[in-house]
Amino acid sequence: MSWAGRGGRAGGSGGSGESGESGESGESGESGEFVESGASGRVAAAMAAQPRDRFLPRSQRRRAGYDGPLDIGHGQTNSQPRTVRAMLELLDVRPGQRVLDVGSGSGWTTAILAELVGPTGSVLGVELVPELVRTGAGNVTAAGVPWARVRQADPGVLGAPDDGPFDRVLVSAMAATLPVELVDQLGPHGILVVPVHGWMLRVERDDEAPDGVVVTRHGAYAFVPLITG
Repeated sequence: MSWAGRGGRAGGSGGSGESGESGESGESGESGEFVESGASGRVAAAMAAQPRDRFLPRSQRRRAGYDGPLDIGHGQTNSQPRTVRAMLELLDVRPGQRVLDVGSGSGWTTAILAELVGPTGSVLGVELVPELVRTGAGNVTAAGVPWARVRQADPGVLGAPDDGPFDRVLVSAMAATLPVELVDQLGPHGILVVPVHGWMLRVERDDEAPDGVVVTRHGAYAFVPLITG
């Protein structure tokens, strides 16, 4: 569907993201819409290269194969693998691209994204919770993908506008409305995947579209809100 307007400001500033999925997430009402051409195999290979257990607290590692969110402390979780896979297929990341991971949490999605862009690309993860910034940054360093990094999110700032534009932006916490700030951080034909008001949206910059973006909806999801600092 085409978006009738670009929406208002999101209620968040780089908060819980990958670490913020609720236990009810991952049930898509339109599951057939997720797979982009060629994306499924690339995502599966990237996830296999960055096993989930390496990004979990020691107490949770034995549950790494569980297809649900797992607690990583500070009221946050490591996301359900099925949800991560579906969102990354929608994002359709290509080698050499610049990617922003809003709410990097444990660093798992940041590392997977790094596998997808390869050493000619770059990934920036931003996280609001200081303890998770330290944990996630350490996990990403240990993942062997030096073209990816995690840093503290700037309070009151959604995303990383000073580091843009980005080819792809991933957000895994629920926005109340389409976050225009993140759309504005996309380069030409850039793609944003974000849950908004209960639905997973894929947003593509298209200067020829009436509102400058084309938005499609891909199933019902539940996440914690995108938070402000």
